Amino acid sequence: MSEQYEPKIVAFLCKWCSSAGSDLAGVSRIQYPANATPITVPCTGAISPMYILSAFNKGADGVLVSGCHIGDCHYIEGNYLARRKMHLTMELLKFIGVEPDRFRMSWVSAAEGAKFAQVVTDFVNDLQPLGPQDKLKKAVST
Repeated sequence: MSEQYEPKIVAFLCKWCSSAGSDLAGVSRIQYPANATPITVPCTGAISPMYILSAFNKGADGVLVSGCHIGDCHYIEGNYLARRKMHLTMELLKFIGVEPDRFRMSWVSAAEGAKFAQVVTDFVNDLQPLGPQDKLKKAVST
């Protein structure tokens, strides 16, 4: 794949931790790729698998879900629920033919700006060899 290809990532970020971690990376001037479009959600437990499928259907090359560390959820068990739903979502994506490497879940706290930057950087680096995602768009349009 060409060196010019830049993957488009939709990042669903927990309001309390991962979104704050991305803000910390920004104010700390930590360099990382600008490929991720952040969508702040109250809790990763509130993310529907339909949001992820919709992101892929609308042209995302990768989807990142990032929330509070397990045991640190502001809604007590939201990240446990998210972990279960995202595991099932991963199985669904495999079933419909989307490469598993196009979906990622991470746990990033508000104090981990450098970790957030590393998660995005690693995801971009893993997506680049895969090229643009078009399997889901083709499956939905037929």
